[in-house]
Amino acid sequence: MGSFDVVLDDGRKRQKFFLNRSWNGLYIPSMTWRELENFSSGAVCLVLASEVFEESDYIRDHSAFLREVVGA
Repeated sequence: MGSFDVVLDDGRKRQKFFLNRSWNGLYIPSMTWRELENFSSGAVCLVLASEVFEESDYIRDHSAFLREVVGA
């Protein structure tokens, strides 16, 4: 239902994906920065993960992410 954009950044390239069909999914590999934006009214986003959530597993700062993946 609804639509939104997913912006992915692997440290070298940024890509934007427009999701607007309920039967489409998007696989996001590890060590990929992601941003969710431009949600339409009533949009629903379902996120599935392969592991139990652990706060310490996540990088919350884009600059820190870039240092980790490309040494920037």
